[in-house]
Amino acid sequence: MKSFSIFLTAVVVVVVVAVALAGEVAEANVTCNLLELSPCLGAINSPKVNPTKECCAKLIEQQLCLCRFPLNPAYKPYIDSPNARPIFAACRIPFPKCFIPKSIN
Repeated sequence: MKSFSIFLTAVVVVVVVAVALAGEVAEANVTCNLLELSPCLGAINSPKVNPTKECCAKLIEQQLCLCRFPLNPAYKPYIDSPNARPIFAACRIPFPKCFIPKSIN
């Protein structure tokens, strides 16, 4: 019985490590590129345009990168757009805290 519990513990450890490594590999495969979010341009430029499914998918794909984009001043108009928050809401993605000015945070 003791050897079975040791075996079971070893299996659980292997599975946890494998899942953790798979997550790291998935993160490593994401290229942080604002151009990947080009399907969202219609919605960012007009409050009357809803984000497309492709836009939402790209936002999810780029989620790990979103807080890097505000570091580039060229991207500031898109991030500060009044339409940014509604796009995240429509896509059911939490609005990144890094997009909120520190004084409001």
